[in-house]
Amino acid sequence: MTQAASAPLEAQREVDAPPRVESATPVEGEVMRARAVPGAPTVGVAAFLDGVQRSQVRAYLNGVPAVHGAVAAAVRIRSGRRLSAWTAPIRSHALYLPKPVVDAAVFAALVERCAVVDTLADVDPAQPLPRHPGDLTARALTAVQRERERAEQALAITWAREQREPLLIDGGIAGTEEVARSPFVVGVVKSHRTLYVAGDAMDAVLGLREGERSTAVALASPRRTPVATWYLRLRDAGARGPFFGLVRVEVALETGDTITARADLVSRWLLAERAPVALPDARWDVMVYGIRECEQYLTSILQ
Repeated sequence: MTQAASAPLEAQREVDAPPRVESATPVEGEVMRARAVPGAPTVGVAAFLDGVQRSQVRAYLNGVPAVHGAVAAAVRIRSGRRLSAWTAPIRSHALYLPKPVVDAAVFAALVERCAVVDTLADVDPAQPLPRHPGDLTARALTAVQRERERAEQALAITWAREQREPLLIDGGIAGTEEVARSPFVVGVVKSHRTLYVAGDAMDAVLGLREGERSTAVALASPRRTPVATWYLRLRDAGARGPFFGLVRVEVALETGDTITARADLVSRWLLAERAPVALPDARWDVMVYGIRECEQYLTSILQ
């Protein structure tokens, strides 16, 4: 066994998915265009949900990386100007290992001492087993990410079942049908590896000014529940690039005048969340303060 003390894998991971553009069908009108959000910003979000993860290679077992993964997720509910825990956060720690390529006795001994996740459990046994340390490390990181997503989804489902106030989730909502169909859940996506626009619609979205949103479109895929989504410019981009202050919002799928009213209302909620500013986070232009506070809280309980 070789000891390892690497930096968190999340900080090392290279973005392997190429940027892409996908078309989507408008659900308000027929043309993608910029729309000024009417009315003043209004505080409407009752709570914030986020999750964090931390993964690190702790040792190599004959060249096989043993990755320690820690995950936490929580909902922080607003009371006046303060945020507090809605329920107990979900936390987990485990060792992520590829069972088929680790000595059976070593694997069994580790299972007796801690939680262990087999990172090759879903690999077809008829296919050659992955052996490259880099590939095995990437699979461990993906497994930790899935565990974080499960924790986030569990909290979101509980909220959707029990609460009748708006919950803002850091990320998309389409992964779980019960959450995606809830009128009390809003997802905010900060990154734009995939842009759901095509042709002239690209100019409309990237040219949004502060306080403007795009036409809402239907977002659907074979493995996810359809949702309505639109782009919103939270802050003036100036010369800082087309994605500065730009977020993509997801809500339950509606059409016509209903989605127009919904998109305008949710956009006013998000515009109201621009203060206080989420500094010194580097993503302050697209991160609302409630999500930053949630992330700080989760980071502290993973120490």
